[in-house]
Amino acid sequence: MSHSVYVFDAYGTLFDVHAAVRKHAAAIGTNSTRLSAVWREKQLEYSWTRSLMGQYADFWELTREALDTAYNTVPDCDPSYKQTLLDAYWKLDTYPEVPEVLKALKEQGARLAILSNGSPAMLESAVQAAGMTDVFDEVFSVDPLRRFKPDPEIYDMVTTHFRIYPQACSFQSSNRWDIAGATKFGMRTVWINRAQAPEEYHDLTPAAVLTSLSGLIALG
Repeated sequence: MSHSVYVFDAYGTLFDVHAAVRKHAAAIGTNSTRLSAVWREKQLEYSWTRSLMGQYADFWELTREALDTAYNTVPDCDPSYKQTLLDAYWKLDTYPEVPEVLKALKEQGARLAILSNGSPAMLESAVQAAGMTDVFDEVFSVDPLRRFKPDPEIYDMVTTHFRIYPQACSFQSSNRWDIAGATKFGMRTVWINRAQAPEEYHDLTPAAVLTSLSGLIALG
């Protein structure tokens, strides 16, 4: 095993952030895909702006605010489903390959962790709903530090807890900006580029790019 600790971003990497809207797409309206995209965009945007301003609000509050903005941006979507979508966000589907990959890493002796902007309650609910409470050695939320990734101190939570150097940790995320932050911190990074997005941070390149977590075992 080339890395002693494998750390995963949660939303978009383990949990499908668009699953909540997808389950109710037919009822919400023809622009449900756009609604989901704006919801995610604003959720992330609010985390960055809050960090920069030093005006922290936990990720659940930002998630609710982002959905309000999404509905205002895509007004032809049925607003009566707002609470249904918020409830669904607490129990998002994992991507299909996630259970098998995590099981294989665990069997090889790796320690596994989540490092997420999500609030502790959100992450506890998501992990429990996915049946993965016994899989992770630790679930790190940014909440104790009251700021969001890609602040370097967020990634330091992992290395301090496990008492390892950054290069001993393999960090996986679907968010390219998150990969840039972990790369700058010194971790081995694997970009899970599910959306086939173009490269952006050319001076902070990941060690590998995969279309799903399935290739992680072979990568080592």
